[in-house]
Amino acid sequence: MYIPDYYEFCCRVNMVAGHDALEKIPDLLLAMDAKNPMVLTDKGVRAAGLVDIVLGAMGDALAIKTIEDGVPPDSDLKVVNHLAVVYREKGCDAIIAVGGGSVLDTAKGINILVSEKADDLMEFTGAGALKRKLNPLIAVPTTAGTGSEVTSAAVIADPENNRKMMFGSYFLLPDAAIIDSRMTLTLPPHITAATAMDAMAHAVEASVMLAKNPLSDAHAFEAIQLICSHLFQVIENPADKVGRLALATAATMAGVAFSNAMVGMVHALGHSVGSVCHVPHGTCMAILLPYGLEYNFHKIEDRIAQLLLPLAGKERYACTPKKDRARKAIACIRELNQNLNLATNAAHATCFKEIMDKQGTPMVPEKKLEQIATTALGDGTLFFNPEDMDFEDCLMVLRAAWEGTPLNNK
Repeated sequence: MYIPDYYEFCCRVNMVAGHDALEKIPDLLLAMDAKNPMVLTDKGVRAAGLVDIVLGAMGDALAIKTIEDGVPPDSDLKVVNHLAVVYREKGCDAIIAVGGGSVLDTAKGINILVSEKADDLMEFTGAGALKRKLNPLIAVPTTAGTGSEVTSAAVIADPENNRKMMFGSYFLLPDAAIIDSRMTLTLPPHITAATAMDAMAHAVEASVMLAKNPLSDAHAFEAIQLICSHLFQVIENPADKVGRLALATAATMAGVAFSNAMVGMVHALGHSVGSVCHVPHGTCMAILLPYGLEYNFHKIEDRIAQLLLPLAGKERYACTPKKDRARKAIACIRELNQNLNLATNAAHATCFKEIMDKQGTPMVPEKKLEQIATTALGDGTLFFNPEDMDFEDCLMVLRAAWEGTPLNNK
């Protein structure tokens, strides 16, 4: 195992997991002297009845000041500013964020403004801008993918400038993450697949980045193994509570891994496809992940080879010659994507040209690849990528991912 001469690892989030973990929320908030929380969610989560499950589990121990469900699919700067005003007007003293990555990132943005008594979120962009602990925040993820419940970062969209802004600080970590199997039972197969591949991308990139270390690897490898062991069972039987909890646990572990080891070009390109073409993040991660490994192959072949063990299991790993393990690991990820495409009746895309909107219009036109490549160059995650990237490199990878052609055939 690779052990660097120096590394740091931190996870300050109190993780509460189980089939009845929601019931612990009141005790957690009361212990922080918080009694008047805002419940933050989106309309889809609320319509699915998940907020009602959370409220029912908590009983009447807390005075819920307001339930806000106006969070968009991509966290939005204007929405953050507006909901910070609502938080103050309602006299809230904490946030219970119930949702996916957009809800959790929006909650972090709101928490910055209300804790710092500020009006301009742009004052806190980048790393190190926050200097003290923020107000209580409880994260209740409803997708097993983003890992935002245990990350020290938030990505907030600025639609007017067609970009996504990164905020980073240990103070952005939620006080507690509630991992409850009830929160993902309603996810349809294609979203289950996409969010699981989001978590897979977090774990895989964390295990090969420049900042990787033994502790992040332990979380990453276990996350990969859990996803491979339970994903197809859950797609076949969405009511499988044990499998749902396993996938949610994997997403959280992957979040811990990449929050410490960081991510690289897969996320840089994925963020840019999302901001330019509004493709869901999990879909971008699933498509781009094998290309990220192929691009970095000549620098990190030994690290990629280690991924074959959690991806394929002990027997397949042992039977594969050492010189072939890295290529087999990449093949496993492509095989996983193809099998998910079959399992979800082609709802899981394997290349960008396959992705259509509800009207059947391509979401990623080939003519936009240059704009995406330009946008990616400004993404900070490239800093941790093993190999440097310029515009032509980004464009090469994007064209291959658009066509669905492996880089080693280009």
